[in-house]
Amino acid sequence: MEKLGVALVGHAFMGAVHSHAWRTVGHVFDLPVAPDMAVLCGRREDAAEAAAARLGWRESSADWKSVLRRDDVHVVDICTPGDSHSEIAIAALKAGKHVLCEKPLANSVAEAAAMAAEAERAAAAGIGSMVAFNYRRVPALALARELIERGRLGRVRHVRAAYLQDWLVDPEAPLTWRLQAERAGSGALGDLGAHLVDLTQFLLDDEITGVSAVLETFVPQRPLESEPRSTGAVTVDDATLFTARFAGGAVATFEATRYAAGRKNGLRIEVNGSEGSIAFDFESMNELQFHDGTDTAESSGFRRVLATEPGHPYLQAWYPPGHVLGYDHTFTHEIRDFVVAVASGSPPRPGFSDGLRVQRVLDAVQRSAARESRWTAVEGGES
Repeated sequence: MEKLGVALVGHAFMGAVHSHAWRTVGHVFDLPVAPDMAVLCGRREDAAEAAAARLGWRESSADWKSVLRRDDVHVVDICTPGDSHSEIAIAALKAGKHVLCEKPLANSVAEAAAMAAEAERAAAAGIGSMVAFNYRRVPALALARELIERGRLGRVRHVRAAYLQDWLVDPEAPLTWRLQAERAGSGALGDLGAHLVDLTQFLLDDEITGVSAVLETFVPQRPLESEPRSTGAVTVDDATLFTARFAGGAVATFEATRYAAGRKNGLRIEVNGSEGSIAFDFESMNELQFHDGTDTAESSGFRRVLATEPGHPYLQAWYPPGHVLGYDHTFTHEIRDFVVAVASGSPPRPGFSDGLRVQRVLDAVQRSAARESRWTAVEGGES
């Protein structure tokens, strides 16, 4: 079987998760090409070498630019902080490499637009690019998309989306790169809110056109990781809340926070339509709550759908019904879809244009919050 050589840039949390997916995908799904974990790139050679051995990569490098010149590398998987996404992705595309990039696509609309433009040029030469919005690949949420697409909810009217974590509740937690605007672009907005924006636009197959937003930073100074007795400024939001309108007429509320004490990874979505509703909570990720409004009054109400049947999205490759999946499986599904698209010459989804669309919503949220929550149109959308 033909090999698809992969270079991974970054080996922290997301790099480890992506590595597991690359190791696993060919053992689960019947793929048209065989992923070859060629090289892992990091900032320091010793750390990259240790990570490569631990995570299953054949080689390591401290120079990602040199990797782009290798003929045995066909894919560059970017798992670095957002401030380097644009440089690496554009260079990789110019070098003729397919690109998978972690979310959010970039730290600004300008960077995302440049990446999307380069991706469009590369696509003309058969080079694919995708943003790693893994929650699209949760089987229960992919099933929810199918139900909405088939009209089971009727006309969508309301959306409620929240992403709740609590890892910053302790004010003595250190100042990491995720709390610095120059590295992360934004805080809970980009880290968590980007998932909500992409996921709701995916579920509804619709676009957010305007927002009214609040951003809040609860702890403005935190201990430095390298000097715990010194502090540095937190320059991103700790929490974001905004209302929104979709082009199709639905209204929505969004909340993203890393200060929801007791909530570890509570990504929650509810969509209400004229004839039904769906509800989902990632902390029960194998379950979809579905209300069929056409049922008789005696049987009306939400019912639990365990999304582990062979006919549900992605489940044909896994275990018997009821043997539930986990967080890591969503990345295996993501890599599967990316590999199949690249091998067939089809555009991977979500593409960089989808990532740009999300970035424009995040930008509108920031502009609205800076203008006392004034209603703000998303660039390229209706007011």
